[in-house]
Amino acid sequence: MVKFGNFIVRHRVTILIIGFLMLIPCAIGYITTRTNYDILSYLPKDIETMKGQDILSEDFGKAGFSMVMIDGMKDKEVVATKQKIEAVEGVDSVVWYDSIADITLPKEILPQRLYDFFNADNGNSTLMIAFFKDTTAADLTLEAVDEIREIARDQCFVSGMSAISDDMKIIAESETLIYILVAVLLVSLVLAISMDSFLVPVFFMLSVGMAVVYNLGTNFIAGEISFLTKALAAVLQLGVTMDYSIFLYHSYLENKEKFPGDNPKAMGEAIGATIVSVVGSSITTVAGFLAMCFMSFTLGLDIGIVMAKGVVFGVICCITILPSMILIFDKPITKTRHRDFLPSMEGAARFIVKHSGVFITVFFILLSPAIYGNFNNKLYYKLDSTLPKDLDSVIANTKLAEEYGMNSTHMLLISTDVASKDVRSMCKEIEQLDGIEMVLGLDSLIGSKIPSDIIPESITELLQSDDWKLVMVGSEYEVASDAVNAQCSDIKDIISKYDDKSMLIGEAPATKDLIEITNRDFKVVNILSIGAIFIIIFFVLRSFTLPVILVSVIEFAIFVNMAIPTYMGTEVAFVASIVIGTIQLGATVDYAILMTTRYKLERSQGLDKHDAVTVALATSMKSVMISALGFFAATIGVGLVSEIGIISELCTLLARGALISMFTVIFALPSFLLALDKVICATTSGMKRGKFDFKVKHYPTEGFGNDKNMEARS
Repeated sequence: MVKFGNFIVRHRVTILIIGFLMLIPCAIGYITTRTNYDILSYLPKDIETMKGQDILSEDFGKAGFSMVMIDGMKDKEVVATKQKIEAVEGVDSVVWYDSIADITLPKEILPQRLYDFFNADNGNSTLMIAFFKDTTAADLTLEAVDEIREIARDQCFVSGMSAISDDMKIIAESETLIYILVAVLLVSLVLAISMDSFLVPVFFMLSVGMAVVYNLGTNFIAGEISFLTKALAAVLQLGVTMDYSIFLYHSYLENKEKFPGDNPKAMGEAIGATIVSVVGSSITTVAGFLAMCFMSFTLGLDIGIVMAKGVVFGVICCITILPSMILIFDKPITKTRHRDFLPSMEGAARFIVKHSGVFITVFFILLSPAIYGNFNNKLYYKLDSTLPKDLDSVIANTKLAEEYGMNSTHMLLISTDVASKDVRSMCKEIEQLDGIEMVLGLDSLIGSKIPSDIIPESITELLQSDDWKLVMVGSEYEVASDAVNAQCSDIKDIISKYDDKSMLIGEAPATKDLIEITNRDFKVVNILSIGAIFIIIFFVLRSFTLPVILVSVIEFAIFVNMAIPTYMGTEVAFVASIVIGTIQLGATVDYAILMTTRYKLERSQGLDKHDAVTVALATSMKSVMISALGFFAATIGVGLVSEIGIISELCTLLARGALISMFTVIFALPSFLLALDKVICATTSGMKRGKFDFKVKHYPTEGFGNDKNMEARS
């Protein structure tokens, strides 16, 4: 590895030039990579709701729709507005009163349920349905939403998932750069205090920043990434890979003392040592991200691949770009060096070891409530529930619920083989269900007071294809609520009696599928991530008991983190448990590995258990704190500034999780190493040597900082 390090040193200028040139295609790739704002599109393609969505698109030429409310317009003005909306490129068709009957006829001749559908109780608002040519969050659809809003401005309210996706896109595009700037500023502040130079954090940020651009730029291979991945990728990559830069820099400083006046030689040695430690450190993080790829809900694959790739790019830039920068700018870095602001941790280590019994007691006192809280979170699946209340889409959805009694809209696909009278009977049964506001289908129209021969061809084409009949169902129940999920089950039972090929589709049925699928996925992924990291630790530490201890300590930290919302009475996003469970485990278990590696080294060389744990804690505490505070700084800022609830919440959970893992590793892990020392020694390779009862009253912890930690980890 030292030969590779020397190669990097010799070609440092060339490497920097190539590195900066590579930013150009990656920047283009980033710009041209599409962002997907539709979470439901990541559901498996073989489930009924997704198959039905394909049929709706292929047979009816429609893939998404929105309820559009128009305020304060006379009928002729509404007709003119409708025609303008129909002329929008992404709109396939628009249904209003005049789609069924001439506006010169009084609306009162319509069946009561249709009259109520088109008119609000206040008499000042009317409702139309805009069908889009493309899917809910397709670019063409979101552009259409913007144009519809512009047509009537303050008199127009566009509701539904397409409108929500459009608003989320507007917020995300305006905030993404802010996320990165806030994260960079806060991490730089942590590094400026914890490192020995005010300038070195600048090169850390440049190196990691280039890795972020490489990562995001290469996403064009997949064609698109989710808005959640795009928003989190940069800050997470910064948080989990910053350690690698710290390892390299501390190793470089150590080797500068070994090879005074020969900086290239010192850097070559540092790169060689860093490759071993960084690769070992990154494996657990990559394993955590890759575990998410096994979800059938493919948002996990989206996040997992992008973040695992980001860690790899972080490692590459750490051993190529960063060394080149540090060598080239070594003089200004040296000139801006300052004293170490962080005090020695020897006294704190002695105190913690002395009171280990207290910390184990606290651990077990908190364990039961942490487990209970972790498994009793209240989850939300409706993303707009955490968006700002003054967003256009949120206002429109609230208006639709209050004035028209509709919180969700289902669609039924019924085979044309089913007789019209049976479809009418089916619709009547559905109308009798609690919470149903409207059932609109071709057969229900024909079966009403409206003669079949006056049904316009546009309505016939809208509600029936060669193979399928389309029925729209309006519900007063909110998406993702227990009431609407039960309602969907009841509707499914009814339509299956009339047609075993029938399908129930729409946002509410798809969200019901999302709840069921992710509940299964999260259990599988948690088991996989824990199992993978357990195996990695087993091979790294060559122990049967240490993997159990380390994983248990970090899982405890995760349980505490996820239990807090339960006891605070707040809901968390449905993806929170899987994101926290895999990322917090994969990223922060390194803290435990770092300390345990040093404990194992000291114990095998003859120190008794108290002295070995004290040395391990004293020499690793600074590294653990810097790493955790860096992760905290990278995520907490985004949690505070983001207006998108799910992004803010996930970053806040990750920030808090980093601190909880830090405290758990510092206080609980040493206590367990002491308590289980005999078992560890008996089940760990390399720890049966030495005189384990040999006391050392004076052991070297002073001046044994992060550079030694790097050696221990390697």
